[in-house]
Amino acid sequence: MITETWLIFQRSMKQSLRNPFWVVIGIVQPFLYLALFGPLLIPIVQNTPGFPAGDAWQVLVPALLIQLGLFGGLFVGFSILTEFKAGVVERMQVTPVSRVALLLGRALKETAVLLTQGILLTVVAIPFGLRAPVGGVLVGLALVAVLGFAASCASYALALRVKSEDAFVPIVQSVFLPLLLLSGILLPMTIAPPWLFALSRANPFVYVVDATRAVFVGDLFTATALVGIVVAVLLAAVSLFWGVRTFQRESA
Repeated sequence: MITETWLIFQRSMKQSLRNPFWVVIGIVQPFLYLALFGPLLIPIVQNTPGFPAGDAWQVLVPALLIQLGLFGGLFVGFSILTEFKAGVVERMQVTPVSRVALLLGRALKETAVLLTQGILLTVVAIPFGLRAPVGGVLVGLALVAVLGFAASCASYALALRVKSEDAFVPIVQSVFLPLLLLSGILLPMTIAPPWLFALSRANPFVYVVDATRAVFVGDLFTATALVGIVVAVLLAAVSLFWGVRTFQRESA
């Protein structure tokens, strides 16, 4: 299965390298937030009680990394829809290749792309004023990779279930927007009204955002960081299970 996963990974990566346009587009939005929203956040962090520990860049950059993982992962289902319509998925399903490998190879490629984008975003944030411990940055990038893997598996599973761009796009957008707003990516939920803060606790991604911010200020072994890590791993496990089941069902 490892060999088959590696073959699928190579095939998917070669396709991305032939057309790197979408890889570049995926990182443009976080860069714009960094350049145009970051300076506005500095006085807000300094003058508004309730913000997490750290300066504006230690609040914003972790959130942008999580946004990158979510946005980049949830929309990868488009690629498998294209392959499905072209008959590529059906041809692969009649081969003896493991269904787990068919999903893992694709999802790991997306994870590698998102991790590369996350590293670039972090490096670019340094001239803006980001200062964070190396260990915290590495743990934060690992969280982004796990979250991107989970989002990719879920996106592939959903795409194979609906089999239509017309259905896929509205579903993803209707899920992505409330997850984005209730995760505290743009502004921490600690400054939200009590009812909104309570509502955000039902969103698992808010714990990953809080954990990423915590590790960026060096709080690696706090309850906030550990809860976020556990939530991210659980999301990846559930999404992987759903994705594998969907690939197996499509082959039945």
